[in-house]
Amino acid sequence: MHKERIIDMHVHSDNSPDGIHSPMFICEQAVDKGLRAIAFTDHCEIDTYHSQKYDCMAFHSYFECSKARVAFEGQLLVLIGLEIGQPNSDYELTKKIVNSRPYDVILGSIHTPKGFNCDIKEIEYDKIDVYDFMKNYFAELTEMAYCPEIDILAHITCPMRRIQGKYGIAFDYEKIQKETDELLKAIIKNDKVLEINTSGLRQPIGKTMPDENIIRRYKELGGKHISIGSDSHSAYDTGAGIREGMLLAKRCGFDRLTFLVDREIMEIENNI
Repeated sequence: MHKERIIDMHVHSDNSPDGIHSPMFICEQAVDKGLRAIAFTDHCEIDTYHSQKYDCMAFHSYFECSKARVAFEGQLLVLIGLEIGQPNSDYELTKKIVNSRPYDVILGSIHTPKGFNCDIKEIEYDKIDVYDFMKNYFAELTEMAYCPEIDILAHITCPMRRIQGKYGIAFDYEKIQKETDELLKAIIKNDKVLEINTSGLRQPIGKTMPDENIIRRYKELGGKHISIGSDSHSAYDTGAGIREGMLLAKRCGFDRLTFLVDREIMEIENNI
């Protein structure tokens, strides 16, 4: 790995409910691995913001990540953000949270889809029509692409971790081509960033989210902005798969990669 090249735009600390390590320790590991920059994007679920104490976690995340930024200045570019779940479930709250602190980047994701009272990882996909489910899931993401407070759409095919990875259900995206294209066009129209999430490479699904076919389609439709994130919840996974994600982006025609500072889009050459 070359320090000037490797940027991980999706990292969780112990200020996420499922995170393990502190921002300081994560930064230590990132420096040891030769990363140039990381973005802390701890979870912030809008639909359970108060009941699950995300308000407290968001405060502590910003405080701890700010300390890490100072401590590693000159060694590692530390970006501070959030991963906002279900932002449109309460848009005014989303807006208030995002504007409450000078964040660098805001990821948007859907972890609890409409019509389900559980996380996507808890859904029994063998008991539902997965095509109808993914149509509705992409429709939610399309709506999110119009949210001004969201910069990057994270792991847009996240349910495939379970649909394909756990349940082994075959899925043909051509059957939902209309919904896929609508989502990608919304990302492009609103000048959002599409994330290549590499966490699937270290899970049974064995591929990025989204996979190469969708990334190529995004490029065909005129997509310009690609970021890469490990979605790590452990310091030891920080930076995992980023090199593979860069190679994938390169194959799909993306010669430049996107990151954000002060919520402004920046680019770096993808010279992997």
